[in-house]
Amino acid sequence: MKRNEIRHAALRRPRTAALVALVALAAGACAETEGSPPPDSGAPPAQAQVRRPPPGRAWVIFGSDTVIAEVARTPDQRAEGLMYRESLPEGTGMLFVFQDVAIRSFWMQNTYVPLDIAFLDASFTVVDIQQMEPQTTDPHESRAPAMFALEVPQGWFAAHRVGTGVKPEVIFGS
Repeated sequence: MKRNEIRHAALRRPRTAALVALVALAAGACAETEGSPPPDSGAPPAQAQVRRPPPGRAWVIFGSDTVIAEVARTPDQRAEGLMYRESLPEGTGMLFVFQDVAIRSFWMQNTYVPLDIAFLDASFTVVDIQQMEPQTTDPHESRAPAMFALEVPQGWFAAHRVGTGVKPEVIFGS
């Protein structure tokens, strides 16, 4: 080999080694992004991990606004509702779940905080919203048949521009 050829071969080797290292690094990165965790992590694949609220709770998502709601499914849970609560933090509420679609009626006896109530049909579309004052026995009947009712602090629906016809995404805890 001539002197000039030796010099060019020596210059190519580091470039080749760098290229091989880069390809190996890229292959390793691609393998990790396919969703399989490192073998020793013990974690399930990323695509199998679905976030859900805890049991007894639901996320009621109106666009970028979410209500973290306690779920009242049983007759006893629905009867007590938010009674005897001294406060209801912003962004929280209670989702009442019924077995059928019907005109629903709520009152505020023994409820100490002012509330808004949204009545939702079987597809979760808001069919009515009303404001309810604390410690009253006036009935608040839905203007349309509903399968769900969501109670939140009074003014929440107006502040977040939620009105009739809006359809939130509802995710129940497991």
